[in-house]
Amino acid sequence: MERLANTDLGPIVRSAVNDAVITDVHTHLYSPQFGDLLLWGIDDLLTYHYLIAETFRYVSIPYESFWAMSKQQQADLIWKTLFVENSPFSEACRGVLTVLSKLGLDVGARDLSEYRAYFRSKSVDEYVDIAFNLAGIDCAVMTNDPFDDAERPVWLSCYKEDPRFRAVLRIDPLLNSTQQSCEKLRNFGYSADPALSAQGLSEIRRFLEDWADRMKPLYLAASLPPDFAYPEESPRARVVRECILPVCRDRGLPFAMMIGVKKLVNPALRLAGDSVGKSRIETVEHLCANFPDNKFLVTMLARENQHELAVAARKYRNLMVFGCWWFLNNPSLVEEITRMRCELLGPSFIPQHSDARVLDQVIYKWAHSRTIIASVLTDKYNDLARTGWIATEEEIRRDVDNLFRSNFWRFVG
Repeated sequence: MERLANTDLGPIVRSAVNDAVITDVHTHLYSPQFGDLLLWGIDDLLTYHYLIAETFRYVSIPYESFWAMSKQQQADLIWKTLFVENSPFSEACRGVLTVLSKLGLDVGARDLSEYRAYFRSKSVDEYVDIAFNLAGIDCAVMTNDPFDDAERPVWLSCYKEDPRFRAVLRIDPLLNSTQQSCEKLRNFGYSADPALSAQGLSEIRRFLEDWADRMKPLYLAASLPPDFAYPEESPRARVVRECILPVCRDRGLPFAMMIGVKKLVNPALRLAGDSVGKSRIETVEHLCANFPDNKFLVTMLARENQHELAVAARKYRNLMVFGCWWFLNNPSLVEEITRMRCELLGPSFIPQHSDARVLDQVIYKWAHSRTIIASVLTDKYNDLARTGWIATEEEIRRDVDNLFRSNFWRFVG
């Protein structure tokens, strides 16, 4: 028994996690052919909305004055405020430094002009490969909104598949602003109506089918508020029941629900002004129970929802829990949530996604997440070893591959 007590599988686990090829199952990235929609480089990294919100903890300038600045001026202010005048140990700030370090730049020099020069020396296609290689990902799953006037023309005219990026059909507008979406659909040539008549619902389904044919998405997705409820007779619930679930079922596509965001609690902060609220697990349970032929990818934003979501996943095999989303993507919470999910679900979930809006973020988010997940898994395998069950390296690598890649691909089919 002494031999087992002294067994430490940490080096094997860390090696397996560090070697793993990851599919990043949810991002806000775009392939290079979408032009300026793909954000990358130090100025985009510094003006990420997490850092904007953090900067306003210190500066007293009017919001309007900040938004009137050029992107470089905003980045200069954020760098000065968060990195020079204060120690950058928030997770968002540390992430910027991790990116610079992984790129081989001198973080200790604190030289923003040097960092800008590095990115000016790279083409976007070249940098995509650099970022993906450093992050260890095989592809990034995008978020693609056919209602977006900047994105839609690319799909209609010149989109060519890039194996580094896979599409997802994002349908937030249909669920969260149904009336305005129906007006847009009429402009697109679909006879949708805000009253959601039988004909109007049929046209929404036709729209979803057409865009599924065009995008070839891995799943349909929506970000939803804390008060999202089902069943009910709201326009949102009717579109879910009559349009989204039938299309997803017929095509074998999961419906991804990201639940818990309170939009624009501070509108002056724009994208940085969203917040979090506790959601109803009963909605997820009802959908999984009453639509067993549908598959549901679910992440929830509030820490308070994490335990009940993991318990729900034990009850419904058509539910796949994924990631530590947005405000949960902090090391202490990622560790807590991952440990709890391992204890309830074994290796049958997807522990993380980057949610990256800036290409560079895949570098730091996966570097940080790998370290945390490896630590949790080391504890779990060492717990097993103390019983006499010593996992082989092959078994460990199998489990890690499932967590980081294969669970997702099997679930989406």
